[in-house]
Formats: sequence, structure tokens, C-alpha cells
Amino acid sequence: VDAAEAAEGADDLDEVELADLNLETMVWTGRRRLGSSRVSDLVVRDWKARAASLVDSVVERADVVTLSAAESGWWNVEVLQSRIGSAELYDAALRNVHFVRCKLGYLNLRGATLTDVAFTDCVISDLDLLRASATRLSFTGTRIGRLELSGSKLEDVDLRGASLADIGTLEGLRGATITLDQLLEIAPAL
Repeated sequence: VDAAEAAEGADDLDEVELADLNLETMVWTGRRRLGSSRVSDLVVRDWKARAASLVDSVVERADVVTLSAAESGWWNVEVLQSRIGSAELYDAALRNVHFVRCKLGYLNLRGATLTDVAFTDCVISDLDLLRASATRLSFTGTRIGRLELSGSKLEDVDLRGASLADIGTLEGLRGATITLDQLLEIAPAL
């Protein structure tokens, strides 16, 4: 797909490869779908993809300053070796999504629904799961600067593989599994 078609529009992109794109902005309108596709070596300052769908796709080596994808849907997606400064994914639905060796600044998943989502060897500066619903969420070898869980509903959330610097509201940990060392670190706040 050429850069102009990738950068703007509402037409679905199925079974395509977006490679080596360096763009100032990408604006996806409507409910644009990226299906059975691969995005690699993408550099973009501002990617607007409200209510977009990413299905059965791989995003690798993406460098995105701002991703605005509220109310988006992610199904069977891998995000590999990517950097995202700010990801606005509030009210999104993520199912069977795996982030591997990614660096994420502010990851806003407020009100999102996450099922079978994994972070492996990632660095997340600020993870906001306020009022989110998460089932089978894991963080293997992942460093989290600040974790906010106020009002979240967690089920089978595994934080044992995460290095946590700060947790906002401790009551949000209900439904999460932590290690004894993590418990001892947060004990004074309890």
C-alpha cells in the first residue's frame, strides 16, 4: 500500500504490508480495519485511529509519538519492538494481544476491556487501567513506572513478572497475583 493510502482514509486495509513509512500524521476515519496485515518500520508523529480495528495483524518496529485510538478493537495482534510515547486506548477492546520488547510512555487503557493480553520484556512509564476490565493479563519481565488500577475489575491478572515502581490505589489490586517481595514493598501503604 502506498504512503498516501496508508496515511489517510476510511477504506479497510486487508492483507497488506505497510513498510518503511515515515509520516508526520496518519488519520484513519470511520471504523477503518487493518486485517491480516503487517506494519513494519513505521515512523509517525501522530496516528489518529479512533474506533479502528486491528485484526490478525503484526506491528513491528513502529516508532509513534502519539497514538490516539480510543474505542478501537484489537484482536489477535502482536506489537513487537515498538516505541509509543503516548497511547490513548481508552474504552478500547483488546483480545489476544501480545506486546513484546516495547517501550511505552503513557498507556491509557481507562475503561478498556482486556482479555488474554500479555506484555513481555516491555518498559511502561505510566499504565492507566482506571475502570478497566482485565481477564488473563500478564507482565513478564516488564517494568512499570506507575500503575493506576482505581475502579478496575481484575480476574487472573498476573503481576508477578513485573517490576512495579508505584501503584496508585491499592484496592484496585483485587484479582491480581503478586509476589511476596511485591507485597512487602507495598505493605506500608496497606
